[in-house]
Amino acid sequence: MYFFDTGLVAYLTRYSTPEILRNGAINGAILENYVVAEILKSYQNDAQDCLLWYYRDKSGNEIDMVIESDGQLHPLEINRSVNPGSELAGAFSILDKGSVPCGTGAVLCMRPELSAMNAKNYIVPIWMI
Repeated sequence: MYFFDTGLVAYLTRYSTPEILRNGAINGAILENYVVAEILKSYQNDAQDCLLWYYRDKSGNEIDMVIESDGQLHPLEINRSVNPGSELAGAFSILDKGSVPCGTGAVLCMRPELSAMNAKNYIVPIWMI
């Protein structure tokens, strides 16, 4: 479940400053909610449907977001790190087992510039969404 008003979450948790929000116990969850809300708003503002899922299997493999677009699945992982490791995209290969082809994936993080993790996955700064 996503709580789309992250300002309201900060208020309800009594996170009164950006520093407390950045370092608080649920900072990762708040960041993830913010990213999901911004991506959905981008689609809606462009009058497009967004086919979006969360993936978790019984083995504990998890992908924060899977967007279906143009007949492909695009896995996204959301992380607070400035220098995310390639292990964050490790679960993306699970999607290769399905009937819908897996396209380009990305780790959305706090890195200041766009870069590539490998030939199939990008590192995307959250400010770019």
